[in-house]
Amino acid sequence: MNFNIPDLGIIDDSSGFRILSATTDGRFISGKEGVKHILCTGDGKVEFVAFENQTLAYVNSVLGYGAYYPLHSVNRKGKIKAVLMDLDGTSVRSEEFWIWIIEKTTASMLDDESFKIEDSDIPFVSGHSVSEHLQYCIDKYCPGESLDKARNFYFEHVNHEMKEIMEGRGRKNSFVPQEGLKEFLLAIKAKGIKIGLVTSGLYEKAMPEILSAFRTLDMGEPTDFYDAIISAGYPLRKGSVGTLGELSPKPHPWLYAETCAVGLGINFDERNSVIAIEDSGAGVCSARIAGYTTIGLAGGNIKESGTMPMCSRYCNNLAEILDYIEEEE
Repeated sequence: MNFNIPDLGIIDDSSGFRILSATTDGRFISGKEGVKHILCTGDGKVEFVAFENQTLAYVNSVLGYGAYYPLHSVNRKGKIKAVLMDLDGTSVRSEEFWIWIIEKTTASMLDDESFKIEDSDIPFVSGHSVSEHLQYCIDKYCPGESLDKARNFYFEHVNHEMKEIMEGRGRKNSFVPQEGLKEFLLAIKAKGIKIGLVTSGLYEKAMPEILSAFRTLDMGEPTDFYDAIISAGYPLRKGSVGTLGELSPKPHPWLYAETCAVGLGINFDERNSVIAIEDSGAGVCSARIAGYTTIGLAGGNIKESGTMPMCSRYCNNLAEILDYIEEEE
């Protein structure tokens, strides 16, 4: 495999991408109606329809609401105006905790406390929306069960565990600040660069994480520090009003686009002055489809999910990313 995909670059055998004969929705077929190639990320979450001079990115959905987006070229240049950072895995190491919650939820669905997910499940139960994680487990482990039932179990476990953690009990080291996070954030802030926090997590799970990290680092209130924080909103439950988030999370581009364009006031035509930092396959796809230079951070599932081509650079830690930013100044 050696394809030049417009606005993405050369995709070869080392990329982790796979070749498709058609998109999963059947809308496009390779070799027909101007389609040159169809590829997908290793985890199949995003498909790329390449034409002569442009590429469409199709974000698949286990809930049945996929969407096509034009892929834009990225060309880092000029003064960096903003850094957009993911929460889980990038700012706070918490993926293991949330995967554990998904595991506990599935165990409740099966009425089997001994249930454990498999290593092959990891790319599908991290980085996406809660409902997509749960639907994946339903399809694989308890077909026929309802998503609503799974969500009820999920929030029971979340509410219990969060209460335990906030009261000093519960699972230890659930939310650990990424190594070098304080130094990185303060260095970026000192340069006058805006900082946005972007998460697919629902508000009630995301805010305790970053609050816990900031308390550990003695950095005050995160809402005072960050220039913008965007989460996937509030969950829809009977008797309350939910907000949009379950059908439009990463790898859709909207969370990153809203953080930057609305939260930070940086328009799309200024996107080459923005850097996004992510550790998950869904996250790097989201930021890249939104049109931002995307830096992958080791420790997540970028390599495992087959999404390395979505990264302009791949770094081992935040210190390396800071060096890169300083090189660009």
